[in-house]
Amino acid sequence: MRRFFLTLFLLAALAALGLGAAGLWWVHQPLKLPAPSLDLSVEPGTTPRGVAQAVADAGADVQPQLLYFWFRISGQDRQIRAGSYELERGITPKMLLNVLVRGEEATRSVVLVEGWNFRQVRAALAKAEQLKPETFGMADDALMAKLGRPGVHPEGRFFPDTYTYSKGSTDVALLQRAMRAMDKKLEAAWSARASDLPIKSADEALILASIVEKETGKAKDRAEIAAVFVNRLRTGMPLQTDPTVIYGLGTAFDGNLRKKDLLTDTPWNTYTRGGLPPTPIAMPGKAALLAAVQPAQSKSLYFVSRGDGTSQFSSSLDDHNRAVNRYQRGGSSSNSSGEPKPKVPQ
Repeated sequence: MRRFFLTLFLLAALAALGLGAAGLWWVHQPLKLPAPSLDLSVEPGTTPRGVAQAVADAGADVQPQLLYFWFRISGQDRQIRAGSYELERGITPKMLLNVLVRGEEATRSVVLVEGWNFRQVRAALAKAEQLKPETFGMADDALMAKLGRPGVHPEGRFFPDTYTYSKGSTDVALLQRAMRAMDKKLEAAWSARASDLPIKSADEALILASIVEKETGKAKDRAEIAAVFVNRLRTGMPLQTDPTVIYGLGTAFDGNLRKKDLLTDTPWNTYTRGGLPPTPIAMPGKAALLAAVQPAQSKSLYFVSRGDGTSQFSSSLDDHNRAVNRYQRGGSSSNSSGEPKPKVPQ
């Protein structure tokens, strides 16, 4: 009798070892997926058993009960995080659990470029992969109201940067992040402003920074370009900057700025109107924000392109005209009236 029970015990032990070895082998075997990758969504509050079922429902060829058992015996079943995941071929049950516990969600990214206008921002978001277009077809004013800024013009209110997001995130959520980022960057720049600026508010600093952003060909010229516009504001000279004219033309601009365009009055035309335009004309980056509030100590009132991306600065009209003759040879990048005629963005 004793030998019988010993035999049963040994058989049970061997069976347990066999099952353990089989289980160890299984958790290291790739799951069978019907495609190179599968999307898996784990909603908040989903139980470990529900997560295992969701993996099978997503298309993985796996027994949900077996996967759930693995979650349980691992001791990490209660650490699984909600989120949007991407399962790629080659993933094993062990790797899957690690991904779920770490919350390594599938992410995408979109780049908002310094100097873009809001129309370009919306176009980029509309093309962004796996980003839900909640603002599609929405007017700009309605969009800003949805973001909690009713009556605020959207131009320049979003910080240019690379934004990562989980698959299935909304364009509204991304815009909220970009808006908060610009709020913080603008607040920091305004708090560091020079004491003698001829601009009265952070919003005016944002407008000026957007012009500086569009006018800067080389980073080293940025503070000097800002100084030109600050000096013009101090003396009451019109800013006469092409990017504001182009912005006012909107979609009518065909890439070729003509004299008649400079004379066509819009709220943003700084040839026909004095002071700053009513809104930003683009998204300024951090460097442009800082240049607008900390311009170079300079008496320059004019600048002209040297043709290599840099600018020649002048404090008098005579010097400016000589620079125009040297670098532009009477070309369309400047004229004899002495207004700064920088690069026309394409």
